[in-house]
Amino acid sequence: MAILEVSSARKAFGDNQVLKDISFSVEQGEVVAIIGPSGSGKSTLLRCCTVLERLDAGCIRYGADTLVANDSSNQAVYTDKATMKRIRQRFGLVFQSFNLFPHLSVMGNLTEAPIHVSGVGKGEARKKAAALLEKMGLSDKADAYPFELSGGQQQRVAIARALALDPEILFFDEPTSALDPELTGEILKVMRQLAQEHMTMVVVTHEMSFARNVADRVIFMDKGVIVEQGDPREVIDHPSNERTKLFLQKISEK
Repeated sequence: MAILEVSSARKAFGDNQVLKDISFSVEQGEVVAIIGPSGSGKSTLLRCCTVLERLDAGCIRYGADTLVANDSSNQAVYTDKATMKRIRQRFGLVFQSFNLFPHLSVMGNLTEAPIHVSGVGKGEARKKAAALLEKMGLSDKADAYPFELSGGQQQRVAIARALALDPEILFFDEPTSALDPELTGEILKVMRQLAQEHMTMVVVTHEMSFARNVADRVIFMDKGVIVEQGDPREVIDHPSNERTKLFLQKISEK
């Protein structure tokens, strides 16, 4: 069974139809990279999958749990509060702008949700957080505050915070877009390590080398639809759609 299944997803902001009948699924341990030009609907798709935005129509399932499905008039209806809470604990989201709590230390950022959302004991939460910080190479930053960290360090903390709840799937929304090239390398290294550990991930990215070499599948979106998807080396090196070819050509010229 797929960890995530999206079927016929539609989302509009006013007259702007941002998602037009989007369907795809993600299997356990799979890394899916979503690429495409700005305004193609990539981030909106992630926000709908993580309940930061709500679909107008369509279905999203996490395993056996249905987050949203159409009613008899083809309008999206969301699940009850108990199922919603369970689903929210199945995924983690890493934003492009870090979104750390500025008033909490690094340790506080990592333990806040496990303690207050999942009911984990403080000692257990701190132990798990310390292990994650060691994994991220940030053991010496547990007592630091976000403003004392570099952008790359903040993003590594954000990844650790997402992992602290033991999600089944991690979503990344342009995780390196706010970083300079040197710091980008830090984050991509962490993500490659997670991929090697078979962490299920959906990554919206402009990093074509990451998509080609780390992802199991690439989805190219444009104007709210999936134009092309498949093996990363086929899609990126030998795209079959003219729109995909044009996008990749422009990316390579930058």
